[in-house]
Amino acid sequence: MSVADTLRQPFVGLRERAAGLFGRAGGERLPIRDWIGGVSAKPVQLSGYDTGLIWVTALLLALGLVMVYSASVAMPDNPRFARYVPTFFLSRQAMFIGVSFVAALVTLQIPIAVWEKWAPWLFAATLAMLIVVLVPFIGKGVNGARRWIPLGVMNFQPSELAKLAMAMYAASYMVRKMEVKENFVKAVWPMAVSLGVVGVLLLAEPDMGAFMVIAAVALGILFLGGVNGRMFFLSVAVLVGAFVLMIVFSEFRRQRIFAYLDPWNPDYAQGKAYQLTHSLIAFGRGGVFGQGLGASIEKLHYLPEAHTDFLLAVIGEELGFIAVLAVILAFFWLTRRIFVIGRQAIALDRVFAGLMTQGIGIWFGGQAFINMGVNLGVLPTKGLTLPLLSYGGSGVMLNLVALAIVLRADLENRQLMRGGRA
Repeated sequence: MSVADTLRQPFVGLRERAAGLFGRAGGERLPIRDWIGGVSAKPVQLSGYDTGLIWVTALLLALGLVMVYSASVAMPDNPRFARYVPTFFLSRQAMFIGVSFVAALVTLQIPIAVWEKWAPWLFAATLAMLIVVLVPFIGKGVNGARRWIPLGVMNFQPSELAKLAMAMYAASYMVRKMEVKENFVKAVWPMAVSLGVVGVLLLAEPDMGAFMVIAAVALGILFLGGVNGRMFFLSVAVLVGAFVLMIVFSEFRRQRIFAYLDPWNPDYAQGKAYQLTHSLIAFGRGGVFGQGLGASIEKLHYLPEAHTDFLLAVIGEELGFIAVLAVILAFFWLTRRIFVIGRQAIALDRVFAGLMTQGIGIWFGGQAFINMGVNLGVLPTKGLTLPLLSYGGSGVMLNLVALAIVLRADLENRQLMRGGRA
């Protein structure tokens, strides 16, 4: 056998196996939507792991570490942070990344079948945490929001775990309900109730931004799992209507919408639109190539939450349009790559792994889109961090754990394509 034949051997019959999966006995097709186009027909590189995914993640983490330091270095000048040293947030973020890396390595050892088995229990545990965080003297309140559980070395945010738990639970749910996916009462209604419970708990914190991401993950998995189109669009309409009612009956949220529509209005520029106007000023100052690393003016106590929610504005001011475009392209590539891995899993008849992975892709892509939109003034201001870049312990940890699960799904895909067992 030639060297070329040896290299080609793992792929023999792969096309026929995939065709068999999508065209089963009796003409039944696998009830999963496959909408990712433009994927190369070349054989998949069967190396041990996805090096591209790892490198993009590492580069985003490195950029985030540098920019968190740049955005927070002047914060000790503020009396509120006078007891902090200039490197406080840098050292904390480095510690978070180190701990999260260890957690990701441990997660990488856990088979996807274990996550499928424990998905409902993880979701139930997350609901318990969302309740606990609301209990006085347990949950920690910051700026009127109670979203964190103090754990000594870091504050844990249950809403971050809820994003991963929802991706797992919705994927598990669709696998279990696949035979009745055309029945609204049996297929959609129980999932709607679960999402409603999560929404009530998150809005009590309040954390509407996290609820929007979780709702997008749940609805996205329902759609990709093959739920009837009419039921899906009805669910979307109900959810959009719920968001509209929240805005109509909340003076605070209404003012945010008005401020977003007219941020330079004197009535809003020093109030609800304060963050947005200073974010736009930061992007304007940055231009194409930026003012230079460390040269941001807006981070000097003008732009609130510069190291968390509005880190992209500091990147734009210091490194310019080129760096912002690079970040956008990195998240686009990362999201697309996650979806491709999910698509490969579904083609190998691993529906839970595929839907869960694509749910994680929706989480990363959706949250990055919302954060970037808020920073650029395209969307109303919401308290959402930029995945992998913004300061935060539980955010970085759950981001890396989720990507470790994606890598595990990819590893198991490669094992199956070699002819082994996942």
